Amino acid sequence: CFYLLFQPKLSTIADIASSVLGLFYGGYLPSYWVRLRVGLDPGNLATTQLSQAVASNLPVNIYPSPSWTTSSHISLGLTSLLLAFFCIWAADIGAYFVGKFFGRTSLSHISPKKTVEGAVFGVCGSIAVAVAGSWYLHWPEWPYTGAAFGLLIGVASLLGDLTESMMKRDAGVKDSGQLIPGHGGILDRTDSYVFTAPLVYYFVTLFLPAIDSFLINR
Repeated sequence: CFYLLFQPKLSTIADIASSVLGLFYGGYLPSYWVRLRVGLDPGNLATTQLSQAVASNLPVNIYPSPSWTTSSHISLGLTSLLLAFFCIWAADIGAYFVGKFFGRTSLSHISPKKTVEGAVFGVCGSIAVAVAGSWYLHWPEWPYTGAAFGLLIGVASLLGDLTESMMKRDAGVKDSGQLIPGHGGILDRTDSYVFTAPLVYYFVTLFLPAIDSFLINR
């Protein structure tokens, strides 16, 4: 922002806002994946222990146990991160294939290739993966919490994708960079993960423990 003060052309509020947005969009929001991965107490995801899943400033149980046969041997941060990633992948893959072969209705002028049919199927794919994952991880009221988690991830990943497309259109560029040739730039590969990170973190650390506490006290 100080650099903008000394440019020959008078800077605008939009220039300052975009500078601050870079810190928020490219730094703060994705940092929740790191916070989720190393900032949660270890333990299994049984209903009786889920209320212990509170945030911590210490990097507890950074590395997973060698045993991957049951969810109880893997840290809460890792299981939540993996489930969220699977949901994002399901949403992206489902939306791509259904939109490509069966899509007829354009979703938004921001991204003309995206279709309503693809978006709906992508969200449904995210919900299906989340429900299956919540059952395996023994989340409380797993059909409902899993569906809510999948819906949250599916919608947020779609909005993140459209937001990144809007940024590129406003900047007048086809690709966000050349770091990954042929893929539209690195932001095209990561846009679905930006908005979902804080949502996943607070879903796991606030919503699930609240549901667990409600069930215990009921």
